[in-house]
Amino acid sequence: MYSSSIADAPLVREPLHAPVAHLIRGGMIEGIHYGSVVVLGGDGDVRFQLGDIEAAFYPRSALKPVQAVAMARAGLPLDGELLSLAAASHSGEERHVAGTRRILELAGLTEDHLRNVPDMPFDPVVRDIWVREGRAPSRLAQNCSGKHAAMLYTCALNGWSLDDYLDPGHPLQQAIAEIVEDLTGQRIARVTVDGCGAPLFSVSLHGLARAAARITTAAPGTPEARVADAMREHAEMASGSGRDVAALMRAVPGLLVKDGFEGVQVAALADGRAIAVKIADGASRARVPVAAAALARAGVDPELLTEFQGEALLGGGREVGCVRPVRSLEPVAVPACA
Repeated sequence: MYSSSIADAPLVREPLHAPVAHLIRGGMIEGIHYGSVVVLGGDGDVRFQLGDIEAAFYPRSALKPVQAVAMARAGLPLDGELLSLAAASHSGEERHVAGTRRILELAGLTEDHLRNVPDMPFDPVVRDIWVREGRAPSRLAQNCSGKHAAMLYTCALNGWSLDDYLDPGHPLQQAIAEIVEDLTGQRIARVTVDGCGAPLFSVSLHGLARAAARITTAAPGTPEARVADAMREHAEMASGSGRDVAALMRAVPGLLVKDGFEGVQVAALADGRAIAVKIADGASRARVPVAAAALARAGVDPELLTEFQGEALLGGGREVGCVRPVRSLEPVAVPACA
């Protein structure tokens, strides 16, 4: 299905994005979201593409399932909720904070060993509670804390140093980079620093979709399958209550989904069908309906995707428009919004 060879790194260039969603108000196109979309068939072939799927880009947190696979391959023994949390961009709910503490305890470590950026919880309701209670930003509450705790646990198991685990030259990050290239099928184009402080590897949108497909089609019991099972079975640990990616995994049986800042989303089914989306301006209001349209293009029953078709635009408190994927992306005709 996929070649075992690793291709050259994608080119670092200005992406040739295309219109992927329209902001429609009162029957007129008020705004346009640009971006890129790729849909892979179960055989790994590109079935649909829009924009620039081969330029180098940063997947942001959409790469976390790949990072989790790399840690599992390096001996990370987590499964279930805690492995899902290791691949999470969580909301900072109490279960996420407690789960991160548990991973650290298993490693014989504490919050002081974390090197991610202290932050308030991502979920606005949880954040408001923290503010009312006078609680300060915390490394445990920051949305990548599960990944960082798992990184530390992996280092402790392998006898690797802890203080510099975020250095791109560290054995942990070198092991992750190797798996990124293995699963995406291409060399890394560039390495920078993600918002949480961890190394961030640049690949192509096509490569990101390919990695997701390889994770969901892996044999049972493999590190890839363990990560996919954990995230699908514990979707709220990989995201949070009320998050769209968790809702999407609940709505579509067997679907693995991960989002990332700046309008990135990747999803794959158990048979290898996969999609990846990048919204150029980083808008989540476009990410969700565009990803849903791409999944319909991949063959997912549109009836399962109705709640992800896009948020309504309000005027004077009533619905006057919507965010709608461009017609070339939508596989079936849908009624025009107001």
